Amino acid sequence: MERFLPQNIEAEASVLGSLLIDPEAISLVIDFLRADDFYRDGHRTLYEVITQLYERHEPADFVILCHELARQSKLDEVGGESYIASLVSLVPTSGNIEYYGRIVERLATLRRLIHVGGQIVAAAYAEDDAEAVLEQSEQMIFSVRQERTQNRSQTAHIRDAITSYMDRLDSLYMRRSGLIGTPTGFSDLDRLLGGLQRSDLIILAARPAVGKTSFALSLAYNAAVRYQCKIGIFSLEMSIDQLVQRLISMEAGVDQQRLRSGRVEDDEWDHVVRAANVFSAVTILLDETASLTTSQLRSKARQWIAEANGLDLIIVDYLQLMASEASGGRSDNRVQVIDEISRQLKVLARELNVPILALAQLSRAVETRQSKVPQLSDLRESGCLTGDTLVYLPDEGYYRRIDSLVGQQGFHVLALNTGTWKFEPRPVTHAFSTGRKQVFRLKTRSGRTIRATANHRFLTFDGWRRLDELQPEMHLALPRALPSPETPVAMSEVYWDEVVAIEPDGEEEVYDFTVDGLHNFVANNIVVHNSLEQNADIVMFIYRDEVYNPETERKGLADIIVAKHRNGPTGEVCLYFNRSQTRFQDMIQEQNVPNPFLDDDDDDDRYMG
Repeated sequence: MERFLPQNIEAEASVLGSLLIDPEAISLVIDFLRADDFYRDGHRTLYEVITQLYERHEPADFVILCHELARQSKLDEVGGESYIASLVSLVPTSGNIEYYGRIVERLATLRRLIHVGGQIVAAAYAEDDAEAVLEQSEQMIFSVRQERTQNRSQTAHIRDAITSYMDRLDSLYMRRSGLIGTPTGFSDLDRLLGGLQRSDLIILAARPAVGKTSFALSLAYNAAVRYQCKIGIFSLEMSIDQLVQRLISMEAGVDQQRLRSGRVEDDEWDHVVRAANVFSAVTILLDETASLTTSQLRSKARQWIAEANGLDLIIVDYLQLMASEASGGRSDNRVQVIDEISRQLKVLARELNVPILALAQLSRAVETRQSKVPQLSDLRESGCLTGDTLVYLPDEGYYRRIDSLVGQQGFHVLALNTGTWKFEPRPVTHAFSTGRKQVFRLKTRSGRTIRATANHRFLTFDGWRRLDELQPEMHLALPRALPSPETPVAMSEVYWDEVVAIEPDGEEEVYDFTVDGLHNFVANNIVVHNSLEQNADIVMFIYRDEVYNPETERKGLADIIVAKHRNGPTGEVCLYFNRSQTRFQDMIQEQNVPNPFLDDDDDDDRYMG
């Protein structure tokens, strides 16, 4: 038996008839109903022209609509004046237009699903890579859902908006927390951030052995157990059993070593059993897939959201272990990983409307400085240039050493637009030192020289390449006519100069820029890449002085440094690190509790967290 696509021609005609009776009724459907929701071609054209008239503030009555259709040579294709007249007599009132419109929208969604289903079947029959077909299928279905959701009206009467706001304000007042996002459970951090906001990407970075995973799990524990938030954790480094062991240790207050070896004291079993019951009642979803790709993460996150009826936080541990399809699965290039994958995670956070906390490994640049406190440049780890590198400033008409510009922003440099192959002035948003590093001297056939780190990138015939990937006889991009104070901006074509030598040239302090838009600048009259600004809304670092200074007076303390906060303040928060439970906790002490500066191995240490 032949089956027809879902449709309701009468409902479509009733929508159009209602609009002809009362052109102002379009305001009731235009927020969710689109022209391509109509099944019949003529109806689609009629609705499209009606909306065009509405946007031009012209009434779409019978006479004006027919005139506009004739002007566009579309009158005959919709059935002529006689058919339009029949629509006017179809409905007695426009009062039910929204009801008719919802029918049209619902059936259009079903038709799109049928179309997507056919594409999925065709892809499956083609016997392509199963994982790729799954990802493509999920993306197509999710796109239909997103399209339907985006069609929903985002407007509201002030009366309804006030009611919603007062309900939320009352809830915040009752909790006295001031939180508008997912709580971290750390009092000072929540006051600083207001919780973790939906659609935000938060990067938490530290050197190995400082406690990235411990902090993330402590936060997940606080949010799930104390605030009943729904948490999803992707662990690329630790197994699910290891994660569970750490969580049980936090709730039961039992030393992790004893849990690991099974040497649990008799009087501790009750605490362990109670902890197991606590976690059985909360929503924490775990995944231990190694070398997880962003596509796999997206797919699983969607499944989790469907299964748990939403998530309040997704944790990814950690970025450098993720595989990127676009980079062929390579994860050794930190610039590529941090920039590309973090950008994809930011898109996913917006797509799912969930905060994503992504852990990241800091570069070794931290270890080379006298001060081991992390800074944003440690996370970027783009290539760097020596302080004597000359940068042309088109606004001022002269050259400046790059080290003299540290800490400044808003000034312009000369950057290459690879779309037009012309040079343009672009603003610098950040100028900074990245520490002391090994540098190399690069020489070109025309006599240009520049001193840079091995990972600084230059524009070649084959795109941007790291210095340690360059070889003699390769060609680099330069301005054909070099800028000078007499010619403030070079708008000439690119000149390609040949590399003749790359030699080690010692170790010294190096620097870089973040250039808005074009992400490159002219240094020593050679086109070089800039440091990529992080896609994260928030960047946090963990610093524990005892890791570097065993005799420090700040033993057991950890500084959480909010170094970047796109929509709020930055600052530092001090927490206590309970080594036996590998747990971060607030410094607020419970009654009759030992001092936090006592030895970490004291099993009686207890702090709120």
